Amino acid sequence: MTTVIVLAKECVPGRVKTRLTPPFTSEEAAALAAASLADTIEAAGRVRADRHLLWFQGRAPRGTGFEIGTQPAGGLDERIAAAFDAVQGRAVLVGMDTPQLDPAVLQSVLDDEDAEAWFGRAHDGGFWALGLDRWPRRGDLIRGVPMSTEHTGAAQLMRLHAAGLRVRQLPALTDFDHVDEAMLVAAEAPESRFAAQLALIAPAVLADA
Repeated sequence: MTTVIVLAKECVPGRVKTRLTPPFTSEEAAALAAASLADTIEAAGRVRADRHLLWFQGRAPRGTGFEIGTQPAGGLDERIAAAFDAVQGRAVLVGMDTPQLDPAVLQSVLDDEDAEAWFGRAHDGGFWALGLDRWPRRGDLIRGVPMSTEHTGAAQLMRLHAAGLRVRQLPALTDFDHVDEAMLVAAEAPESRFAAQLALIAPAVLADA
């Protein structure tokens, strides 16, 4: 059994991508988040897997072709851990902040017979992808890792190595929380919905800068 998991939440103005405001309005930040989520779902949906799971917080979008799972209460570490505990076999999880991701990279995780864990570092110190093979209570590999810090990625990678797992690292990517990161991501995926949405609102931001 193989599963691709997209970890995401409802793109409500004022509750998503708040570090983009200012210079963007809450509505513009939410629109960027929604575009990124759509790109991510499309890319993840192109991966050959037995299951495609949208692990969601809030009201999930319809018509994605993904199964919908509801994130539990708790910190980000607990919610990621619960996603892995909710599926069987090999699974790879991505967030909604890297619309430039390459489906072939995720496919390589599911097809790899040499590693036991897969780690995609984010340039801000976090991680954009995490893959785990089949183990009992594998969510415990994530619980307790401090999230949303510049040391999150290092702490998570250390946890995998401490468990004695054979880890393969994936290409590092930029996820977007700030305007300069959004610009970089759009440049890496110029044909994406995210880039198109940013192009609609960026000229006004740049003019005011």
